[in-house]
Amino acid sequence: MLSSLSSTISRLNLFYPKPSIPYSLSSCLKTLKPQPIIPRWSPLHSLSTHSTSRLSTSLKPQFETLVSKDDLVVLGIETSCDDTAAAVVRGNGEILSQVVSSQADLLAKYGGVAPKMAEEAHSQVIDQVVQEALDKANLTATNLSAVAVTIGPGLSLCLRVGVRKARKLAGSFNLPIIGIHHMEAHALVARLIEHELQFPFMALLISGGHNLLILAHDLGHYIQLGTTIDDAIGEAYDKTAKWLGLDMSRSGGPALEELAREGDAESIKFSTPMKQHKDCNFSYAGLKTQVRLAIESKNINAEIPISSASSQDRRSRADIAASFQRVAVLHLEERCDRAIEWARKIEPSIKHLVVSGGVASNQYVRARLDHVVKKNSLQLVCPPPKLCTDNGVMVAWTGIEHFCMGRFDPPPPADEHEDYMYDLRPRWPLGEEYAEGRSEARSLRTARIHPSLTSIIQASLQQQ
Repeated sequence: MLSSLSSTISRLNLFYPKPSIPYSLSSCLKTLKPQPIIPRWSPLHSLSTHSTSRLSTSLKPQFETLVSKDDLVVLGIETSCDDTAAAVVRGNGEILSQVVSSQADLLAKYGGVAPKMAEEAHSQVIDQVVQEALDKANLTATNLSAVAVTIGPGLSLCLRVGVRKARKLAGSFNLPIIGIHHMEAHALVARLIEHELQFPFMALLISGGHNLLILAHDLGHYIQLGTTIDDAIGEAYDKTAKWLGLDMSRSGGPALEELAREGDAESIKFSTPMKQHKDCNFSYAGLKTQVRLAIESKNINAEIPISSASSQDRRSRADIAASFQRVAVLHLEERCDRAIEWARKIEPSIKHLVVSGGVASNQYVRARLDHVVKKNSLQLVCPPPKLCTDNGVMVAWTGIEHFCMGRFDPPPPADEHEDYMYDLRPRWPLGEEYAEGRSEARSLRTARIHPSLTSIIQASLQQQ
């Protein structure tokens, strides 16, 4: 359907009534004609932890002008965790600007993300980051077609900063706003850099907070093949790096990967997680415990930074780093192997495995997963490292994809009250669990606070 939209889509200077409905991704438009597309709002509904009641409103925006998809210009804002990011992307995939403000100093100070400190850091730089993204694109907000912003999953305090900025900007300039699922954005940014990547495809999304294996049927339609039942691989990397006394200013992953090159990956026989479970879920809590015990047994003092360690001490740390990395990634390999088998039962035509998220920047991870993919006669698609870590480009591009399908919300009121309760989704599943992979782990049950993105979109399509 996206291809049929490539010639013309609706714009932009919209005359909406002020919405009295919660901010939601579940707004969908009905197409009246193939060309040009004149959309009409379908009833919107929102489900939250506070209320299961439905609010239904018909909104009929009028479009002043029509432009092609290529002429769309979308600002993407990302503040789900510890990076403040914004980017401007054109509908043809051209990246007009990309700005990221890192919180490396806070990561080093606290040994990880401190939500309250991260929120304050976002608040201090968000205006500057967004303005710099517009300036680098040689544009003003009046040139934008829409604003896309991450609304979940992530840290609530951090998400709120980005959503507040996006709504203020969209309200001031009468722009549509698009709520973005963080993990979907990690998957879809691969379609920006690999034009041959068509649905269906598989994706492994790996970061500090997430381990997710999905089958992407279509835009907004995902099946969850596996997820983490406790800790994600990125968190395990960061904790191990901290315990080994590594420099946390770039986050622990890159520092550990670098040290692991000096070590013997077979020197310590860590157990591969969940060998007895024949599913595609992940667990890194047990491996973290094994690593901590190994560090204690070698009397490694994390208070002594790696730069000050003796040659023998450095060697011991390198061996632990290499052994940890080998087993952590072997766990990914085994799960991907099984997920490919499951995915082919559902969609025999899949040709690609996308690997994205911050940990996908790791070259050892890429090399090992490339081996798995080639063994299964698939192609590996990895975005460049700057698009694997959290960034505004992936948010803007995902916004473009959904905007072209008519999935966006009207401009917020320009005078929206500061106490407005934003629709934030810190725990928000991307897809529905595959029946064979469903886990009864308590952590998976409690995590489902919001209906999945897939269920929201599928429900709204059925209402049309």
